[in-house]
Amino acid sequence: MSRVSASTISLLVSVMFVWAANGLCFTLLALRMSIEGFDTMDIGLVTTGYFFGQLLGAIFFGIIIERVGHVRAFAAFASLLSAGVIGYVLYVDLIVWSCIRVLHGMCIAGLLMVVESWLNGSVSNKSRGRLLALYTIVQSISMSLGQQLLNLEEPNSFILFALASIFFSLALLPLVLSRSVSVGEVVPSRLKFRELIKISPLGVMGSLGSGALVSILIGLSPIYLGTLGLSISQIALFMSVIIFGGLIVQYAVGRTSDIFDRRTIIAIALFCGGSLCLAISLTPGLNFWTLLGLTTIYSGIIFAVYPLSVAHANDYLEVDDLVPASAGLIMAMAIGATVGPLVTTMYMEYFGNSGFFVFSSIICFMIGGFAIFRMSRRSAPDMKDQGPYVLVSRTTPASVELDPRT
Repeated sequence: MSRVSASTISLLVSVMFVWAANGLCFTLLALRMSIEGFDTMDIGLVTTGYFFGQLLGAIFFGIIIERVGHVRAFAAFASLLSAGVIGYVLYVDLIVWSCIRVLHGMCIAGLLMVVESWLNGSVSNKSRGRLLALYTIVQSISMSLGQQLLNLEEPNSFILFALASIFFSLALLPLVLSRSVSVGEVVPSRLKFRELIKISPLGVMGSLGSGALVSILIGLSPIYLGTLGLSISQIALFMSVIIFGGLIVQYAVGRTSDIFDRRTIIAIALFCGGSLCLAISLTPGLNFWTLLGLTTIYSGIIFAVYPLSVAHANDYLEVDDLVPASAGLIMAMAIGATVGPLVTTMYMEYFGNSGFFVFSSIICFMIGGFAIFRMSRRSAPDMKDQGPYVLVSRTTPASVELDPRT
């Protein structure tokens, strides 16, 4: 095996440990907070803290990485993540947990910037598309499998938090023991959003909405499912299936957009997503398998919105603008992810558990309607000039260098 391929595999193994632990933390924290008696708004605040931290990390941690080096930065971020997870069980308090969750999000952003920039330097240009797809698939599978760790112990025990801490620590080994490769540059994250909005307002709105929709689904689903009386094993299965099953649906939706006007696909997908949200909200008493099937289709739709938005924006961009624009869209997505869970918990306080899908349906219909409006304001690009749909990662600005279109 070549040095480059061995190094790439070691990096992907690190990604597996990170996303298995991160996926476990999402569900575990929501369930543990419910057990500890926190209300829905409190859980939404802590969930929002993670995405706010990820936004801050993506903006500021590139400077730290450049100063101390990729390996040292990775070690620092992984160590903080490992310690932070233990901090949750040492002191159960809303403010403390919110602060740890912000730190958690910042460290995840920094850690992934290291991995993504390192991966960027480990492959040739012609291999980047395959590597990006593999990287995204590894993330989804690992996060999906991480949910199954919930079956090992009750959420109110120390064991699951210890497992997450161990996984974050194990993520260090493959990277620090791998041979050095050339490391890609960390993409600057300070961008002129005003120019990006002028070039592709639908791209920005789609990314913003995608961040909100995905953060709501991944961050708050355990609470919603708990109010339905589902067991821990059912919640773990539900989360695993919507994450991995959604990846398959996402790919099917995305490939369709290479054939038709992408704005049409965005509008249809979001109207379908909004309709599914309303159907679930207005149909109490759905059995587990029906709810799982409908939500898996919905998850695939909303997972596809961000890659569709990036592909749509790229259709109107000059080659030199692709990298900063893609980084800007990631920032827009992070802003949406910060706001989404907090607003949704307000709806859940007012409407009960049916409010979980209400705000998501509003987002879907609003952005779907905006896509139709944009179709009346600008003609579609020539199909032969329309760029391909690519399964892209929703992590940090460093990931845009892996996109073969940039």
